Amino acid sequence: MKKIEIWRYCTASLLLWPAAVLAQPADAASAPARPSALASSPVLAEEPVIAYELEALIQLVLTHNPNLQGALRLREQAEAGIVTAQAFANPRVEYSQGRNEGRVPSAVPGDVHNWTVSQFLENPSLRSARIEAARAGQTVSFHQVAQTRSELIAQVQLRAFEYFLRRDEATALTADVVLLEQVRERVKARVDSGEAARYEIIKADAEIINARQRQRSAALLAEQALLSLNRLAAGQLPRNWILKGELDAVQPFGELEELLALAKLSNPELKVLNSQLDRARRQLEGARSSRWPGLDLRYTQNAAPDIRQNTLGVQVQIPLFDQKRGPIAEAGKEYERARLRVDGRQAELEQQIILAWKSLEMARIRVEALSQGVMRDAEAALRVAQAAYRFGERGILDVLDAQRVLQAVRSDLLDARYSVQAARIELELLTGRYAGESNP
Repeated sequence: MKKIEIWRYCTASLLLWPAAVLAQPADAASAPARPSALASSPVLAEEPVIAYELEALIQLVLTHNPNLQGALRLREQAEAGIVTAQAFANPRVEYSQGRNEGRVPSAVPGDVHNWTVSQFLENPSLRSARIEAARAGQTVSFHQVAQTRSELIAQVQLRAFEYFLRRDEATALTADVVLLEQVRERVKARVDSGEAARYEIIKADAEIINARQRQRSAALLAEQALLSLNRLAAGQLPRNWILKGELDAVQPFGELEELLALAKLSNPELKVLNSQLDRARRQLEGARSSRWPGLDLRYTQNAAPDIRQNTLGVQVQIPLFDQKRGPIAEAGKEYERARLRVDGRQAELEQQIILAWKSLEMARIRVEALSQGVMRDAEAALRVAQAAYRFGERGILDVLDAQRVLQAVRSDLLDARYSVQAARIELELLTGRYAGESNP
């Protein structure tokens, strides 16, 4: 019986627990949370916070990123390919031994020796084309390293400015929460004195809960941006680290015609395609020269008991049946394919630069409009609404509406600044600004 009563008491307590939580006053909901045992751990509390500048973070990512390291290994492999292409064919030596048996009286019996030395002499045109194709492959791998490095730097910068965006959003929302809590205290005082209706305190509590939720979401997004940066660095960043920097607008980037001309000369992806086109052209030359691969020089000596015979010969492969039409056609189509890729990428690159340039200009105009006029007007409107509420001329809904307008304007301003940085990063990537730096 005692066990049944204890079970009924525990069941009733669990059923009444959600209602007790929902029945808590707003003061309890707005009270600061107690520090957890993990946060108060002496090991974590004593762990220093390491701050990185953006340039230092980029260098760290370049050092440890596996994709870039793999591209560097491919470049070393291409260098070894040149050594392979330059190698000469090894000479071949044949030796045979036997015995000469005399079957007629004039024959001299004895041991017979035969040895042959042969050397393959490759067609100079074929050899030159193969070596040039290998060197073009090395150039391709070099530009692929530059392309991987450029894309990696752009990705790091984009993630870094995304972190700055989320961090500033969380900071602004934290200030909004503090301001809303101050408004709530004034609303609570008016409600307690009977000057305002009960629904005003309910509305203020709902706005505070919403603002806290958005603040926590922005903080979590900032942490995710840091985690993505650590992923790019192959997890080599310390556990407790932050990134220093600001989400500021940039200065004018230059004229559009200059950017287009710079992209044609410095864009790493375009360089990769041009190098692949050069390699395809060398491979086509090698396929045409492969119809006459070369010749074999042969020296043979036959030694018998009564005679020694020395012969020198040449062996040539005549392209009678196989004239390498298939390999030549394949190499020609690959060359045409590479040329089409270069032409298409040049046209696409020009359109991308124009689009990024216009996006940068629009984002800069948006930043100027929001920071110079709209932001000040929203702040002034909030101050007026707060003053009118204190004097009883307006209700709490007017104050909360003005607060929401200010939050929206501030969020738009941060988003516009991030758009400026994103457009600037894309322009620098397309124009090859990152590829022009020293190799890691």
